[in-house]
Amino acid sequence: MSALFNVLVAVAVVALILVRQFKPQQLGGDGRKWWIIPAVLVFFAVKNGGLVDQHHQAGSIALLGAELVTGVLMGVGWAWTSKIWTEPDGTVWSRGTKATAGIWVLGIALRVGLAGLGALAGIHLGTGAILVALAASLLVRGALLMWRARPALASYGVAAASPAQQVWKDRV
Repeated sequence: MSALFNVLVAVAVVALILVRQFKPQQLGGDGRKWWIIPAVLVFFAVKNGGLVDQHHQAGSIALLGAELVTGVLMGVGWAWTSKIWTEPDGTVWSRGTKATAGIWVLGIALRVGLAGLGALAGIHLGTGAILVALAASLLVRGALLMWRARPALASYGVAAASPAQQVWKDRV
């Protein structure tokens, strides 16, 4: 039942990401929410165990490492191919592009290839590996988007370096 739950969580998160990534999404707020979903994914992945195949420890660790590298590279690709812009009111927005969709397709193909290699070698990784790799993708994407948007967010008063540097507007 826990493997089915992990698969359902992964499918739900991927659907949420796809919808959110390809429609305009406002960046900013308190700047801390981007890491919550990755943290939840890692929690579910670690909670159920099975990240490493006990019968093929070295191979499964290598495969998990390859999954994580793929996840990090996907996150970098998503972040760098996303469009970021500032509206006249100062709000900062992002949206995935056609190149972002290409990164999705390439990343899924790489993950299917890794799963195939693992199956050929007799390595069984649980669904936790998928959740951890997805969390890595989201964490890197969120961090890079916030980093790329930092100058615009700072001028909007969201991510200024210190409270003394923030520009507050008086209420009317």
